[in-house]
Amino acid sequence: MINLILSCCFLFASPSFAMDDADHVMMRPKEIKWADAPPSLPAGAKAAILYGDPTAAGPFSMRLKLPAKYKIGPHFHPQDENVTVISGTFMMGIGDDAKAKATALEAGSFARMKAGTHHFARADKEAIVQINGIGPWGITYINPSDDPRTAK
Repeated sequence: MINLILSCCFLFASPSFAMDDADHVMMRPKEIKWADAPPSLPAGAKAAILYGDPTAAGPFSMRLKLPAKYKIGPHFHPQDENVTVISGTFMMGIGDDAKAKATALEAGSFARMKAGTHHFARADKEAIVQINGIGPWGITYINPSDDPRTAK
């Protein structure tokens, strides 16, 4: 297994807000700045940081916009992860086999995985999910060939 923490600066050069300097953050959908997702996720996804810094210790919130037919192989995270489905349907399953049964989580759904929980995900059609957690955020793929940072 490969254990790499999210590389810094994957999209933090232009966050959607002033990095927690404000007393509060209010943001409309059109104000969210999307950039390519970190290289630890398969190509094609977009990401937006709503607050915090996923590469550093402390709370953060980020959104992922996943295109149709997007898959994230079985993996786990070093910290608890809370996922809210903003739009579309996000498919999640528990375990090391991405072909196992997944649960369809429609917009408004919530999922929580404790640190180390093996799980996988996919979006059959475009979906947006929000991840809230305590950084640093990272992802370790069960099968190294699923890791886009090392896959050939």
